[in-house]
Amino acid sequence: MIVSMIQILFEIPDADTIKEKRRIIRSVKEKLQHRFHMSVAEVDLQDSLSFAQIGGALVSNSKSFGESVLYKAFKMIEQDIPVRIQDMHIYSEEF
Repeated sequence: MIVSMIQILFEIPDADTIKEKRRIIRSVKEKLQHRFHMSVAEVDLQDSLSFAQIGGALVSNSKSFGESVLYKAFKMIEQDIPVRIQDMHIYSEEF
């Protein structure tokens, strides 16, 4: 079993309130969950108004498949969501 994981740190320039930021984060999480069938959570910076960090995971039987899905998810965020990506890491572990 291979678990592929992604961690993304991004800036949300359009958020003026924590409520607005959470709405954007919820939208990102829902899109990733529905389009890519992965688990997603906000993992850090919950109290920051301008920044967010999300983590996602996908279980598969192939490292290359899992990481390719996560790269597609990253590209979707980069193209469709009004955020500025600050940092991104993708890695896989075998269990």
